[in-house]
Amino acid sequence: MIKINYSYFLRIFLVFLIFFLPCSSTFANNSDEKDDFIMGHVADSHTWHFATIGDLHLTLSLPVLVYSHENGFELFSSSRFYDKHHNKISYNSYKLNSDDKIISLDNKVFYDISMTKNVIAIFISAAIMLVLFIKIANNYSDTLAPSGFSAFIDQMICYIRDEIVRPNISGPQYNKFMPYLLTVFFFIWFNNLLGLLPGYANVTGNISVTIVLASFTFFITNINGNKYYWGHIFNPPGIPWWVLPILVPIEFFGIFIKPMALTLRLFANMTAGHIILLTIISLVFIFETVFMSLISIPFGAFVLLLKIVVSFLQAYVFTLLSSIYLGNAVESH
Repeated sequence: MIKINYSYFLRIFLVFLIFFLPCSSTFANNSDEKDDFIMGHVADSHTWHFATIGDLHLTLSLPVLVYSHENGFELFSSSRFYDKHHNKISYNSYKLNSDDKIISLDNKVFYDISMTKNVIAIFISAAIMLVLFIKIANNYSDTLAPSGFSAFIDQMICYIRDEIVRPNISGPQYNKFMPYLLTVFFFIWFNNLLGLLPGYANVTGNISVTIVLASFTFFITNINGNKYYWGHIFNPPGIPWWVLPILVPIEFFGIFIKPMALTLRLFANMTAGHIILLTIISLVFIFETVFMSLISIPFGAFVLLLKIVVSFLQAYVFTLLSSIYLGNAVESH
């Protein structure tokens, strides 16, 4: 029987309160930031804002790199876009708009290739995964069973292989797709969990990231599609000829609808979870009553624990659907 140590849950709640509430103190200090407080935490940005305590902004300024035909490459810190009172100002004819996107004041064409908060967070999660899995691989032995955290990861890999990939990709072909499916599962899962840390980036809640992940599944599926896969799309067997003009366009558009479903499902679920959590905690500073804090904080802690479950569930669903699409593409007649 597994023994549950409830002190771990208490520690989670305490960490949640200690780190999250200072971030929410923006409401109590600056009424002008109430409107963009929540979206500012879930959206991508050229600055990494951790908390606002009084007039003190705990912010990491990220490098800005833009290219234009007139000036070539321009590299500078995003702190140039703010004055000492943290008000937005222009720099080199560039400025941040209300969505924290760089715009040109003289309407020149330029390309923004900066290292934003989500880009830095992706590199951090990739580094964590590389160090972790390389260490686990180096400790692997054919004669000794893994122990500790290595055993947990080993069980996760076996679960993905036996319960997700094998049932949906018939035959030995599943081995070809295992590296991709394992990578996408752990990438989504790790970033979902890291996104729960106060002040961290909402990587999987960024639609640009989910589009790229879904595009990988889209291209791998259609590149590996065999003649039976394409035949079911453009010439479904056993279908009356008069139904084909209706069914074939539906099947064709289904090729593009599937990655769209992957994109929107992951993006919407993770973003909605962050917005709900921030909204619940922000009620304390909107109503400024002890009664509301007694309701909001425990319920927010419950939502946080629920999002830990959802973090795994969303990684599971994305991997499951990807394996189904791949299995349909390589299935024999």
